[in-house]
Amino acid sequence: MNEIQTVTLQQAVQLIVNNPKTRFILRGEPGVGKTSIAQEIARIASLPLAMLDCPNLDLGDVCMPVIDHENGVTRYYPNARFGIHTGEPVVMVLDEFTKAADPVKNMLHPLLEVFKPRLGDIPVPEGSIIYLTGNLDTDGVGDGLAQHTRQRVAELIVSKPNYEEWTPWALNNDIESVVIAWVHRYPQCLASYVDGVKNEFVFHPSSPQDNVVSPRTLEIASGIIKNRNLYDEDALMAALTGVAGAAFAASIVSFIRFQESLPSIASIKEQPNTAIIPEDPGARAVLTFGLLEHVEKDTLTNILKYLRRMEEEWQVVFCVALARHESKKTIAFANREFALWAADNEDLL
Repeated sequence: MNEIQTVTLQQAVQLIVNNPKTRFILRGEPGVGKTSIAQEIARIASLPLAMLDCPNLDLGDVCMPVIDHENGVTRYYPNARFGIHTGEPVVMVLDEFTKAADPVKNMLHPLLEVFKPRLGDIPVPEGSIIYLTGNLDTDGVGDGLAQHTRQRVAELIVSKPNYEEWTPWALNNDIESVVIAWVHRYPQCLASYVDGVKNEFVFHPSSPQDNVVSPRTLEIASGIIKNRNLYDEDALMAALTGVAGAAFAASIVSFIRFQESLPSIASIKEQPNTAIIPEDPGARAVLTFGLLEHVEKDTLTNILKYLRRMEEEWQVVFCVALARHESKKTIAFANREFALWAADNEDLL
């Protein structure tokens, strides 16, 4: 397969925010985060967000003709969901543009113009940011981009985030620790067919599965797993199969069973030198990421004492993850034991 020039999600954010007059279209395989970065873009730009699900739009959902009796003409007024009727700039996402009906694409086309972009007869407010999303043609899920559209947009192929790229996002977006631990143990679950990889977890157009592992499905699975005490294992297995496939469900449910062999958090906080250390590597992974949730000013020192009884690999995993955790890293760098570790391992942070 020929090498494809790609960008990370963070690189895409930087390009879009710093080039508001350019209409970027982000293309990539399903579930990699093309749409979800819209909130980050809106936050950085301090603008309201308008999300448009293009395949579900009909012409009447875009613009409607109205009669201007005073001037004896008709005008096109856009739907309020586009957010430009206020006259204030907005971040507008034309999501799944490549799957929209051709008449809808044609109606949206004036938004892509370099000079005097508009929707219907309403100009796009100066300072607005507009970007499009779509899947790759090779995904085989019904995407198409006409040549006259390609001449008006800058196409970016978004890479699927790997474990190292996905983990900081997961830590800062309340993804269940057992899910993060599972991805750490099975990083191939975030591989991409674009790189020639094929395994039981990932999407591949040559043998499409009903459900696959992706950043999107991992987030959905996390929510289900958080509430696992409210239903039995059979129900959990069925739900996770429906989210990300049977291979994922069987594997992560086994990981969840490791919880039974873990020492209590209280024993680690109160007796770090004698608390039980699980023997299975999977259980250690679950425990290591689970401990991140319990880092507080008065607990971190004992957590570090406990981890020093385990292999250096787990100390590195924990400390690197903690240093990248938005809400916990200030606690970490104020802790003497952690600061000493960080000074000795600065190249890892």
